[in-house]
Amino acid sequence: MEFIFEIVFEVVFEFILLTVGEVLVEVGLRGVSEPFKHSETRNPILAFIGYGVGGAVLGGLSLLIFPAPLVVGVLGFRGVSLIVSPLLAGAAMAGLGWLRRRQGKRLLRLDRFVYGAVFAFGMALVRFLFTS
Repeated sequence: MEFIFEIVFEVVFEFILLTVGEVLVEVGLRGVSEPFKHSETRNPILAFIGYGVGGAVLGGLSLLIFPAPLVVGVLGFRGVSLIVSPLLAGAAMAGLGWLRRRQGKRLLRLDRFVYGAVFAFGMALVRFLFTS
């Protein structure tokens, strides 16, 4: 039973951290991209790599605030949130994109599942590698 709670709490806390980080980055990107509306980059591969690197950078910065794992593994099983949390965060960003599309607002790439998930995976990977 303790094992199940450990996995659930790890996934939930990582999901919250990743989603909050993505929303903050998206708000920042919207503010910065406003003057450059007509000069949007069209290369999806570079955007994919850029979001992964951006997530890794934010993951490194999050280590300054939360240097230890959010949930300490009692049973020694780490890494569930390395896969599950980015998928949930990507789904959350896709949901936000769906809401923005319904309201007629302009979408960023981060409002799509793949880019949100790759951003969250970069962040989760850095946190996984550099927390003990």
